[in-house]
Amino acid sequence: MRLLASPAALRRQGIMGMNERNVGYIGKFNPRRFYPLVDNKLETKRAAKERGLPVPELYGVVEYQYEVRDVAAKLESLASFVIKPAQGSGGKGILVVVGRNGDRYIKSSGQEITASDVRRHVSNVLAGLHSLGGRNDIAMIEALIDFDPCLAQYSYEGVPDIRVIAFRGVPVMAMMRCATHDSDGKANLHQGAVGVGLNVGTGTAVRAVQHGQLVETHPDTGACFKTLAIPHWERVLDMAASCVEMTGLQYIGADVVLDKVRGPMLLELNARPGLAIQVANQAGLRERLAIAAEIAEQTDEHHARIALARQRFGE
Repeated sequence: MRLLASPAALRRQGIMGMNERNVGYIGKFNPRRFYPLVDNKLETKRAAKERGLPVPELYGVVEYQYEVRDVAAKLESLASFVIKPAQGSGGKGILVVVGRNGDRYIKSSGQEITASDVRRHVSNVLAGLHSLGGRNDIAMIEALIDFDPCLAQYSYEGVPDIRVIAFRGVPVMAMMRCATHDSDGKANLHQGAVGVGLNVGTGTAVRAVQHGQLVETHPDTGACFKTLAIPHWERVLDMAASCVEMTGLQYIGADVVLDKVRGPMLLELNARPGLAIQVANQAGLRERLAIAAEIAEQTDEHHARIALARQRFGE
């Protein structure tokens, strides 16, 4: 295990900083009038379904505080589920329940919580505790992803997801975020998940990072990341590129999960995707975005853009 390169070395590698991202890409290519479609997961889900993109099943929503007292009744027939804020970000406010023990709910970590704990969580979601700008929110109750078993060894106590950054319909960079015990089963790098940089051409692992250090194996399962290969890779890239067309936003992060039956499903979108994906790949976005712009000018055909991206960004 070795430390990552210094900030100066990363800049020499073409690492894009936050100011460049905000001004040169988000501010320039993402009209604010389109933000509500991606900032609200309910709106994203509706738009994706209209476009024929698969999404996790929505069991129900809780919109008002007076509905909180009836949450247990809504969940009575569900053995597992996920509760999340419609306007949450960074994995905040997500409650994952994988089973029941009598009248208690079992989290992915194995911890048991009560119906009162669930009601409190939902109430906090509605109050905006976990939401962008602290706005009042809606709690979504979704199906728990039955993720592809070929990825099981690379994640612990949670579902791994794939983040693809796409620019002008061109997939630019990708990583898989693998849950750990440190991250409480959430695929969030800031909470301790492992970020695995992915070869855009093949969907295979190139590097893995946890807590700012390169790693070769999963800290909880011991699985070697060098063997990681994402199934249905072409469909994953197709989905990310389609989301650019669906939203009208030209620079986005698409989060995809792999269900063992339905394959790739769109989890959510981000109009301000973070920059840690560069650390996971040990590669900069700046040059890739310039190449993506060239590809977008070269052709406006959806599949041709993806094919050129796989060719140019494959290692």
